Amino acid sequence: MKNRTFLFGFLIVALVLAGGVSYLASSSPDGLDHATLQGCEETDAGLTGQCVAQNATDHDLAESPLADYAVSGAEGTTGLAGVIGVLITVAVAGGLFWLLRRRTPTRG
Repeated sequence: MKNRTFLFGFLIVALVLAGGVSYLASSSPDGLDHATLQGCEETDAGLTGQCVAQNATDHDLAESPLADYAVSGAEGTTGLAGVIGVLITVAVAGGLFWLLRRRTPTRG
């Protein structure tokens, strides 16, 4: 019973953090994005100048349902994408733990 209470509490905290706190995240580029844009200027035609980001291309999963921390690219769905991510992670991890658990030998 103690384990279930802890796991339920953990799930609730993870869902609240993913669904609520994600809206407070900065939309500014992170350190890697900032570093790759050094030496370039963004214009309507794209990037001008000399920077690493000029060689960047979209990755294979750029069109996936949860790409760019949004549900199907829709604005304002960051929290929902976070909740879906938590639920998928919990389901996969729970399934793996269940599959790989130690089983007590049966006597027969």
